[in-house]
Amino acid sequence: MTKVSSVDSTPQPPKGAKSRVRLSRRVRGFLALPVAALILSGCTVPSFGAYESNTETGRSTYHLWQGFSIAAAIIGGLTLLLILWAVVRYRRKSVDAIPKQTQYHLPLEWFYTIVPILIVFGLFAATVVVENKVTAEPKPAVTVDVQAVQWGWSFSYPGTNALITGQTTQAPMFEIPAGENVHFVLNSTDVVHGFYLRDFNFSRLAIPGIANQWTFNAINTGEFFGQCTELCGLYHSIMYFRVKVVTPSEFKAWVAKFNTPEGARAAEAAALASKQQLSSIIPTRPTTNHGVN
Repeated sequence: MTKVSSVDSTPQPPKGAKSRVRLSRRVRGFLALPVAALILSGCTVPSFGAYESNTETGRSTYHLWQGFSIAAAIIGGLTLLLILWAVVRYRRKSVDAIPKQTQYHLPLEWFYTIVPILIVFGLFAATVVVENKVTAEPKPAVTVDVQAVQWGWSFSYPGTNALITGQTTQAPMFEIPAGENVHFVLNSTDVVHGFYLRDFNFSRLAIPGIANQWTFNAINTGEFFGQCTELCGLYHSIMYFRVKVVTPSEFKAWVAKFNTPEGARAAEAAALASKQQLSSIIPTRPTTNHGVN
């Protein structure tokens, strides 16, 4: 009896096809990495996750952040392309083959040494310019003394009777004029607190025994939400405040209200509430006001 052998009639891919498929998959994987990183980071363009800010100095910081982000994207993208090009162009094609050896390409070595140095100097110079603008102390039109305490804020205006204070379950709102230099002096009575205004792109620590100072020049009017960003105790999570930016004329009228008998009594009540807060361990009111965002 004759034995019939079976023949596989399934068409076979040409030689080298499988290796090309594997290479194509690897290239797609490399290209997917930066795309996945961008999507997972939730980064927004052109803000790159930052706020434009409602102050002159904050906007300078915002533009610096944009410049750093764009520079990082360009340099990172170029570096990734060069890596992928080297992977594809100089991949091993044969087990025994030794690629051509090249040394001392002086123009290329000068280029990748000098250009990064110039980039670093450029970023450093831009940072110095912005930092000098942020830390500058122009002549102020208004001064605000800020006092942080577990777990509330008080805002006073030297030379006036104006005093705004809030206990833990309150979100005090103070006012500043738009388009004018407002100087802040920040202190803490007990522990380290964090003074943070998201829409101003601004954050400073309130440290016991140290007065942190800065100057704002607000651009747009409106109400803006602030909070403590340094874990400072049991009620840190509801240590809020608000700042209301108004026109200079509205600000003068607001301050003038504190020079009336009613305003003086309100200031006395605020000072008493602040004193009670200092001597209190727990909030004195049961309701919570989360402020206006």
